[in-house]
Amino acid sequence: MTTGEQRAEDALVASGVTHRIVRHGPVGSLAEAAAVRGIAPAQIVKTLVVRRDEHDYLFVLVPGDRKISWPKLREHLGVTRLSMPDAATARDVTGYERGTITPFGSIRPWPVIADSRVAGTVSIGAGGHGVSATVDAADLLSALGAQSADVTEPME
Repeated sequence: MTTGEQRAEDALVASGVTHRIVRHGPVGSLAEAAAVRGIAPAQIVKTLVVRRDEHDYLFVLVPGDRKISWPKLREHLGVTRLSMPDAATARDVTGYERGTITPFGSIRPWPVIADSRVAGTVSIGAGGHGVSATVDAADLLSALGAQSADVTEPME
């Protein structure tokens, strides 16, 4: 188990969220990731890091079959500009490398916004490549103090 995986699992346990850790090998697509986790693609929750300002970030939880709608997210946050940090910056502000990022165990407790479609049983990254946690979305959002808002659009 990597340090990131241990940090994420420790944070999940500390949060009190009932979860099941799933470990699988590398996957090449959303469909493959969903299949090895035994869920639908929409149940995979991607954790994206978004920069509001030079030292101000947040996590956005996005269903696997959707992407951030930048106009909706900007409107929700009341800002005119947002960006995605590069991989090195995302690692520096979360402690996780891209592809393993999760709010659980992040080195900074950034605010969390979850798309309003994050519901039911979901699978969120758990700090390592090919490692996820299956959880109830309501418990997930409650533990993270997440705001729920319509901030995504369908993938093209």
